[in-house]
Amino acid sequence: MSQVDLVSELKSRIEEALPGCDAQVQGGGGHFTISVTSELFEGKRTLARKRMVYGAITDLMKGDNAPVHAVDYLETKTP
Repeated sequence: MSQVDLVSELKSRIEEALPGCDAQVQGGGGHFTISVTSELFEGKRTLARKRMVYGAITDLMKGDNAPVHAVDYLETKTP
């Protein structure tokens, strides 16, 4: 999967898991920066918010040949 396709796939999976959110994904070489704004984060602590995002992309981070090696920065915020 190309880096452009992978960035698009990450964004798509997050937006599918968190309907109505705005997801911004940047990166390459297996390392990514993700920023997600969602009303679904309202009233949730930081760890719960991040778990919601990671839950959408976990399978892309599993295994020795995983296309996503690290999320270097994950920002979760409410609108």
